[in-house]
Amino acid sequence: MVADPNGQYPIYGSGGIMGYANDYLCEAGTTIIGRKGTINHPIFMKERFWNVDTAFGVFPGKTLHPKFLFYFCQSFNFKVLDKSTTIPSLAKRDLLNIEMPVPTLPEQERILSRIEELFSQLDASVAELKAARERLKAYRQAVLKEAFDIKEEAELVKLSEIIDDIRIGPFGTALHKQDYISDGIPVINPQHIKGNVVIPNPNISISTDKASELSAYRLQENDVIMGRRGEMGRCAAVTEKESGWICGTGSILIRLKPDFDASFYVKILSSPKTVQYLEDHAIGTTMKNLNENIVRYIPVPHITREQQQSITASLDEKLFICDSIEKTVDTTLQQAEALRQSILKKAFEGGL
Repeated sequence: MVADPNGQYPIYGSGGIMGYANDYLCEAGTTIIGRKGTINHPIFMKERFWNVDTAFGVFPGKTLHPKFLFYFCQSFNFKVLDKSTTIPSLAKRDLLNIEMPVPTLPEQERILSRIEELFSQLDASVAELKAARERLKAYRQAVLKEAFDIKEEAELVKLSEIIDDIRIGPFGTALHKQDYISDGIPVINPQHIKGNVVIPNPNISISTDKASELSAYRLQENDVIMGRRGEMGRCAAVTEKESGWICGTGSILIRLKPDFDASFYVKILSSPKTVQYLEDHAIGTTMKNLNENIVRYIPVPHITREQQQSITASLDEKLFICDSIEKTVDTTLQQAEALRQSILKKAFEGGL
């Protein structure tokens, strides 16, 4: 590509030259606002850049501090300007009609100093909360590891020795996209298994008649349902509530023998040791997959049902405490984000 005498490079469209690259060059200190899609997350640019047609570059004037403009844009809800019915979008004329307070530059700098002082304190608290959440994740893994370590003398056997059945959910001609309805009998795929609990999607369900056709894949109480692709070790114990639901294409149904408790073996199957085993044995290069044979050979402890229930009760108590703290941390993080918006609101209403 050849530059013109002024050193500018042309940009071509289907009808010929549309403009020059330097026409789209934005200076450092520009605030970027998404034009389509993500419209409510302004970005402050510290360096020069070339803008694209998916965003607006908003330039501060001589009487406007770049960061003051950026924080105002962070405080403004651009969604109120969205008139689209599909992809959220903004129009330039709507942006130009936004009214914003513009105090003197010294006053802007004073407000900015106060905002950043409060944000610095808030960021430090958020960092501590996120660190606490990471420690909770590590603690949860340590608790799950106890499922193996708490009975070191236990005999390890292949999973196949303690199950009556194992099967991958229906696929191919057995279950089509058009079979799905809303508010029918749930079909459980890996994305519906979170934190060792089944959380169905009402839109991923089938009719009673279709469920009868797929009776071989219906879940029973004390089954284990495990995701067979993506995240390894994702599984849940089937309770009375989920009994009769359908094991989806992306999942594996594991039916334990009567002397083995699903609540205990879910902890075994989601423990760090089992996850590592599955990572090592899963097949596939882009997305890891499990098959029935891999799952059959998972090593698990063989202990009495009384021992299983005793260990499960002890682990559940620790995990309950962990879950409670985690919920508190997540709630506090949400409150921190609300506080951030509150600070900005006060800043542009004269409250700082």
